[in-house]
Amino acid sequence: MTIAYGCITCEGNAQIDKLPPYERIAFDDHWRVAHAMGSALPGWLVLLPRRHVLAIAELTDAEAAGLGSWQVGLSRALHAVTRCVKTYIVQFAEADRFRHVHFHVIPRMEELSADRRGPRVFEFLTEPAEHAVTRDQMSALAAELALHLRRHG
Repeated sequence: MTIAYGCITCEGNAQIDKLPPYERIAFDDHWRVAHAMGSALPGWLVLLPRRHVLAIAELTDAEAAGLGSWQVGLSRALHAVTRCVKTYIVQFAEADRFRHVHFHVIPRMEELSADRRGPRVFEFLTEPAEHAVTRDQMSALAAELALHLRRHG
């Protein structure tokens, strides 16, 4: 597995067994699922390749084959656990130390105000730290999501 030092994702992947449960909700040989840190929206997940990849075009056939299954499976798990009405799936990978390809899998709750829907959902990542989902909340959600994924694939 290729690891790039200075890459937050690769550093986590290199010590996957030591990560807290909310940073390894589920994983296989190619992908890892984590709850987004610093989000004010519970259930905001990040799907991360286990290998250092900077562009979607660099995914191997095996990584690409699993991508759709992961995205659909995570959307189903979020629907079951959070009762969201849909999920947004977004990929940019442009921020410093976060250029490693990653997919945001974001629950869109029915009651989400119109001014936070679509791309504006990213405002949940810019709120003050005291509004962020706590580690305890992330851990509880991670346990429920992991259980659902184990039971339903």
